[in-house]
Amino acid sequence: MFSEETLYSIALRQCPLIGDTIFRRLVAEAGSAKEVWELSKSGLSNVYRVGKRISQEIGKPEHLVFAEKEVAFCEKNKIRILLRHQGELPPQLNECEDAPAILYQKGEWNSALQTLSIVGTRNITSYGKSFINDFLNEIKDHRVITVSGLALGVDTEVHEVSLNNGLPTIAVLAHGFHTLYPSKNRRLAEKILDNGGALFTEFNSSQKPDRENFIQRNRIIAGLSAATIVVETAFGGGSVSTATFANNYNREVFALPGRITDKFSQGCNQLIVQNKAAAISTVTLLADQLGFSKSATVGVLFPSSEVQIMLPENQQQLLAVLDRQAALSLDEICLKLDLPTYRVLPDLLQLELLGYVKALSGRQYLAL
Repeated sequence: MFSEETLYSIALRQCPLIGDTIFRRLVAEAGSAKEVWELSKSGLSNVYRVGKRISQEIGKPEHLVFAEKEVAFCEKNKIRILLRHQGELPPQLNECEDAPAILYQKGEWNSALQTLSIVGTRNITSYGKSFINDFLNEIKDHRVITVSGLALGVDTEVHEVSLNNGLPTIAVLAHGFHTLYPSKNRRLAEKILDNGGALFTEFNSSQKPDRENFIQRNRIIAGLSAATIVVETAFGGGSVSTATFANNYNREVFALPGRITDKFSQGCNQLIVQNKAAAISTVTLLADQLGFSKSATVGVLFPSSEVQIMLPENQQQLLAVLDRQAALSLDEICLKLDLPTYRVLPDLLQLELLGYVKALSGRQYLAL
């Protein structure tokens, strides 16, 4: 049984021109969605700086009728309705400024697990499949739940390989729960729910998988996790938007580099070159960077700290100014070295590929 506040939240969000930001401001100022709904038209326009077009929509009976039908639909289909202003969103997503006011959830998942978003092109290659299989096999013994978008290609591979390795997985949809796109993944969606995973969407049961919904959906994929991995994508691919959202949320982004002649590696390479993603060099190192390193049970004869690659003097100087705890921005590094950006960036990338440096979002760097 859903609360009155849920009903009025759906009705308010259904009003034209009321997006997540305006919804959040109105509810924050009035105290609840119900209180916003019951305000007079003059109160809305005078007190809450709401324009005439919006104030005329709030309180309309048809929006409340829609909300009643939506609540009945969710009750019938065992769908949870999570309200942001009630503190019900997953914690990582709730931190995002543009998180959805309402999130619909099917299935129950263990929120104590570490979420990890993995995205990429619908045109996955054997290279991408090999990486996903190797990486998820590497981390299968850890308390992790993967997140992707249920699309064909990389998303499908992520969900299926996660389940094959005993890992739960979350799919974020670009439409309401009245349908499922792509339809050929209906059985996969059922398997996700049967194996400790969940389906999320911000779209109600009247909303179809329209093109613009997929970009909007990508911010939720990025927002659910502390880190996003881009496996394969072309220039301007949808996964680039996911990486951009993750960067804006100050989350970690990793990209799988590839040959410059491979169309579906070009987007990843561009993210790396633009310093919007850290390059993935090995599966083991990536797992370690994400905190999934395997704890050693026996002593190592030659600890890695004793095995050093002889670095050029300029790279040694660069490494010397970096700290293991406090990240430095690119500008701060250049200032300390008294060198221009174009001289420092190639060495940073080389050190990152060698595993000496960790690139964070916002062009920040740590020594490893």
